[in-house]
Amino acid sequence: MKRKIKIIFILFIASFYGVAQDTTSLKASLTPDKFVQYWFNEPVSQGNSGTCWSFATTSFFESEIYRISGKKIKLSEMYFVYWEYIERTKYYIKHKGNCTLGEGSESNAVPRLMLDYGALPLSEYSGLKANEAKHNHAAMVKEIISLLNEIKLHAAWNDSIAVVQVKEILNKYMLAPPSIFKYEGITCTPSFFLRDICSIIPTDYYSFMSNNEFTFNEKAELIEDDNWWHGANYYNVNINDFSKIVKSAIKNGYTICICGDVTEPGFDFEKQTVVVPEYDIPTDYIDDNARQLRFSNGTTTDDHCVHLVGYTLIGNKYWFLIKDSNIGGFNKKFSGYKYVNEDYIKLKMMNLLLYKYGADEILNKIIK
Repeated sequence: MKRKIKIIFILFIASFYGVAQDTTSLKASLTPDKFVQYWFNEPVSQGNSGTCWSFATTSFFESEIYRISGKKIKLSEMYFVYWEYIERTKYYIKHKGNCTLGEGSESNAVPRLMLDYGALPLSEYSGLKANEAKHNHAAMVKEIISLLNEIKLHAAWNDSIAVVQVKEILNKYMLAPPSIFKYEGITCTPSFFLRDICSIIPTDYYSFMSNNEFTFNEKAELIEDDNWWHGANYYNVNINDFSKIVKSAIKNGYTICICGDVTEPGFDFEKQTVVVPEYDIPTDYIDDNARQLRFSNGTTTDDHCVHLVGYTLIGNKYWFLIKDSNIGGFNKKFSGYKYVNEDYIKLKMMNLLLYKYGADEILNKIIK
């Protein structure tokens, strides 16, 4: 979620101090070809929708499908968005309206949804009506929220009726996803497609966070509005282990879905580079307490999810290639990419999702 006060403060700081020192030290602009990278579909824009969580995680699973099976498949992002609204509606009714409403969610919503709903290829469901070129969910979300607020006002807590009503709204704006379809001549249900065509087992994917208000090396809840279902299945690790997971996974061939803060003065929008400015905190002082301070005072928020697909070393620092669906990133030569310094990942990114063996060194310490 984005906070206007924070953004205004950040723009002031950025204008006062200028570009972060770390980016000026780069001898040339970074481009995707300068990174060791693993297969992924080309970046696509999420349009005017708050669905980065689905775009990033869907992209991540596309890379996983290729890593596991060698198949290049484009999945439907909007299929998961459709069912996330249904699940959120059920939760809202069950908990008598005690649930945040909006477009945002978390990366581990996708494997959770896969367990019940499978997956669809993009060719079978785009979530766009005829002649629509990009996603814009503002009117749809307004209508859903209005309906649910009316339900709360009248205490009409009937989940069956509410789900039917929300589906009617979704079908009006996004159309209804198919329950059976053909893929390369094979008749599929979404569950069959996920299991037998894509070879994905959702329970093989683990989430991690780093928050020193919870016990390290145990599971905990990510305290964040977008974690509206209060999922407490995040392995909580210290900052060094969090950073180690990212480096080890990507060097060993595993891409990562990672979520955190993207409204910071360390963004150089010309070069598309992302750093921690030295006037914020020098590298040597980035530790668990520095990370936690920024969570606790609201200067680090979980406002965007992206797909980490590659890495390179510049001097003694790792830089990561990020595939990004944010519509604002599609007006550059290399649309849909950002280049993120390891210090930024360590300090400002809140959680990540990856295949279990990508983090086996850390998991071996946790799971006895």
